[in-house]
Amino acid sequence: MDCLFCKILKGEIPSKLAYEDERVYAFFDIAPQAPTHILVIPRTHIPSADCIDKENAEAVSAVFAAIPKIARAQGLGDGYRVITNVGENGCQSVKHLHFHILGGAKLPENMGV
Repeated sequence: MDCLFCKILKGEIPSKLAYEDERVYAFFDIAPQAPTHILVIPRTHIPSADCIDKENAEAVSAVFAAIPKIARAQGLGDGYRVITNVGENGCQSVKHLHFHILGGAKLPENMGV
């Protein structure tokens, strides 16, 4: 598998850690779109949100349980945005399910990544 995020999980590509546990890994985006821009991924390879099913739903649930912890640790008490992109038309650049946490300032209403 030639997945960029799987290589990050294996330590083959460096990343700046924001959070990790046994099911979730979160790291700072290298091209941030907001003052705080963190990518949150399941350790299980799931190609996109379109591929979530009952077999991998627990991995996705672990990601969503981690997101508020990550946001609090980053001081995003005034709010933040969580975004995922799906497929080519949704501008998904890495085919490993990931969620963007964006915050640290008032975000434009039409902002997406």
